[in-house]
Amino acid sequence: MTGPTDINPHIVEALYNEALLLADDVRCSFDLSGRLDDASQDEDISRIALSCEALRTTTRMMHIIAWLLNQRAYFAGEITQLQLRRHGRLPAKASRSDPGQMALLGPDLRDLIGTTERLYARIERLDAAWQDNFRMEPSAIHRLRERIGHRLSVV
Repeated sequence: MTGPTDINPHIVEALYNEALLLADDVRCSFDLSGRLDDASQDEDISRIALSCEALRTTTRMMHIIAWLLNQRAYFAGEITQLQLRRHGRLPAKASRSDPGQMALLGPDLRDLIGTTERLYARIERLDAAWQDNFRMEPSAIHRLRERIGHRLSVV
């Protein structure tokens, strides 16, 4: 089983451990109790902002961990490369945090959300690089035929 050279079990394990620690921080940080005492805006607006950003952030972490679990399963030989290609992708478009709602949150939460977004961006780059290994490129013969056909049509 040969995998792409840019992703290996050591990288996946390190990212997985980082993601688990970050997910635990996210879980602890989005506890509603006590957070709204610091809110300078209307309590209902702050609750909505906190709930929306909590949902976005936990969903982001869920996608990260699911992607890493699929990679781990592939490297452990539990799933095939075809299964990984079919089911191991990140969602096409991730939900980014809303700047207006972020402004209602405290600096610690904003930093934590930023950390999850940066980790997601790293995983996105790895996923894109891995998927690029499977893009269908025309064969050398096909490219040669196209060049010959182009030259003959020009003459």
